[in-house]
Amino acid sequence: MRPNHIASLNRSILPLAALVGTMAGCAVADDPEPVRVQGQAIGKPPLTPKELLGKALFFDKQLSTPHGQACADCHAPSVGWTGPQPGINKRGAVYPGAVHYRFGNRKPPSAAYATPTPILHLDNGNFVGGSFWDGRATGMVLGSPVAEQAMGPFLNPVEQNNASAQVVCERVAASAYAALFIRVWGEGSLDCTPSQVDATYRLIAFSIAAFEGSAEVNAFTSKYDAYLGGRATLSEREMAGLALFQGKGKCASCHPAPLFTDFTYDNLGVPPNPDNPFYRMDDVYVDGAPINPQGAAWVDPGLGGFLAHQTFNPEWVALAPANLGKHKVPTLRNVDLRPGRGFAKAYTHNGFFKSLEEVVHFYNTRDVQSWPAPEVPSTVNTGELGNLGLTPGEERDIVAFLGTLSDGFR
Repeated sequence: MRPNHIASLNRSILPLAALVGTMAGCAVADDPEPVRVQGQAIGKPPLTPKELLGKALFFDKQLSTPHGQACADCHAPSVGWTGPQPGINKRGAVYPGAVHYRFGNRKPPSAAYATPTPILHLDNGNFVGGSFWDGRATGMVLGSPVAEQAMGPFLNPVEQNNASAQVVCERVAASAYAALFIRVWGEGSLDCTPSQVDATYRLIAFSIAAFEGSAEVNAFTSKYDAYLGGRATLSEREMAGLALFQGKGKCASCHPAPLFTDFTYDNLGVPPNPDNPFYRMDDVYVDGAPINPQGAAWVDPGLGGFLAHQTFNPEWVALAPANLGKHKVPTLRNVDLRPGRGFAKAYTHNGFFKSLEEVVHFYNTRDVQSWPAPEVPSTVNTGELGNLGLTPGEERDIVAFLGTLSDGFR
């Protein structure tokens, strides 16, 4: 069993709670219409100017080369701030970038409930914190893993594909919200000259992080939250699922409330997704170098791949082999949020699974039924999943409980 990180998580939640508290009465008149889930509007809290600026950046399709791809194209609110295209989710699950024949290698994680993640660190032998599936946005540079993550996609050739931070800065300076940027960060803050552009680029990232930390993105408006507040009653099946989640299913060991993640890394034994287009990108080049030089032989190294090449802590390099194939434990909040019941979502870092029923069944039976071989067999977690002994009815109960974690409950 891994160590309990609840105490440190509760400490990390305090800045988010304080931020939400400062938003009372700060209405924004030009906020877009509410997102609708299954035809019902999800009410949104008002945004502070900084959060509204971050939202403008998050939804701006002009901040890519060529124009047309915003952060929200891979992290849409209607599906819990993750991938919104069912056709993609049903197959490879990774999303094309602004250059549409270039693909990333992992599915988009949720951008919600991520702000409290701590700076990447070791805790009793386990890595905790950092952003991206492999933890490479450590938070050591800006003091915020989420802000560091926000800097990555703009310059990634398989995502928004901008040539430099200066390109992004100049497009923000030419935007309709440039005056808001200066209002938030002060005179001279939107300076795109070579000597100042890095500082401006960081302010762009901090703005996006502010929106991702807002109560609009982290709403805590699920049925589960209403149940905790005495405003809703869980069904018999949902209550049974909650008990299993906390007990026999061992789910809460990695996904503790209230955020339903402990921000650690794990190798669940997930097989490679054969439909991932990244395997076929060995003939796609950027600046003379192939995006995926390994081609079909590529194996996702996860956290271990980052540790092997990072320079933040030389002692971590030796820990890379033990962390190969490990990926960030995602939040389970909004894990079942979708525009309609027939909408396909993808699960785990590579989108191998296409339903919560599949995921729970895999957790339960990985070691006792015939499943495809894991992508990285050397570090598979054999202590907390694989042979849980759940009945089919108990699997359904856990899935029912997971459905109570979707925001927008009324």
